[in-house]
Amino acid sequence: MNLAKNIRKTATRVLQNEANAILNLIEFIDGDFESCVDRILNSSGRVVVTGVGKSAIVANKIVATLNSTGTPALFMHAADAIHGDLGMIQDEDIVICISKSGNTPEIKVLVPLLKKSGSVLVALVSNTQSYLAEQADFVLNATIGEEACPHNLAPTTSTTVHMAIGDALAVCLLEARGFTSDDFAKYHPGGSLGKQLYLKVSDLLSKDQLPMVREDSDLAAVIVEISGKRLGATAVVNEKGELKGIITDGDLRRMLEKSLDIHQLKAADIMTVQPKIISKDEFAIRALNLMKHHNITQLVAMDGEKIAGFVHIHDLMKEGIV
Repeated sequence: MNLAKNIRKTATRVLQNEANAILNLIEFIDGDFESCVDRILNSSGRVVVTGVGKSAIVANKIVATLNSTGTPALFMHAADAIHGDLGMIQDEDIVICISKSGNTPEIKVLVPLLKKSGSVLVALVSNTQSYLAEQADFVLNATIGEEACPHNLAPTTSTTVHMAIGDALAVCLLEARGFTSDDFAKYHPGGSLGKQLYLKVSDLLSKDQLPMVREDSDLAAVIVEISGKRLGATAVVNEKGELKGIITDGDLRRMLEKSLDIHQLKAADIMTVQPKIISKDEFAIRALNLMKHHNITQLVAMDGEKIAGFVHIHDLMKEGIV
């Protein structure tokens, strides 16, 4: 077997192994899982997630997901907990301890201390017969058949299912809290994701450039307006100022290619009627989707029946939305 085929075969086997393991988790969503969600919802404290090794990395990811979806959470390394970090746990906090075996030395030292302090203990574990599972108030069952590692040693499938359970927990809490996209935007103000959730078309409009010509304007006036405002297009309006069409620099090029008598042309002769429009109050991501759908690079932004300006694909690119 050549190298390429062997690589594909191995990658396929790993993905199939992990996909099957995640699907098998469905039968483990039981009363303990429901009770855990309910307890977190009705707690005035935070969720403290702990683990060692790869489980500590998974714990950090789950903490990040919980915090970003409305459930206050923090990470505590299980090894550091017995050297002072236990002080971060408050009376109403709920501790989720992640471990594949549930029998690691750090866990066996930590669990009695948590029980003594009265903390609610949740075990996210792949061995439901383990010390951790037996001591926990709630068990989130993440049992797997085997790791994707050919030696069944390296944490691969086990860490994948632990993260999947964490995602399921976070989304259940999100939905139960009625957490909305507006709430999500408050926690994600930066980057393209945040901008998709709060940036409006009106935020992209030039404050002093609104190219506009009348239907009876001659070609020279059209060219001057497009060139002067530097937006690559101009709106065409009637005597009442109502939008009747749009002329882009592309329309001008195509008009010249037809070898028409340009001296007799008016704006109404070359404009695109019924141009694509968008409300200035729409989210910018909606403008991007419209441009993609219609294969165009700009939209006329409207303020009711009044033209508010143009939004161009370049505006969206500058904001990092594209």
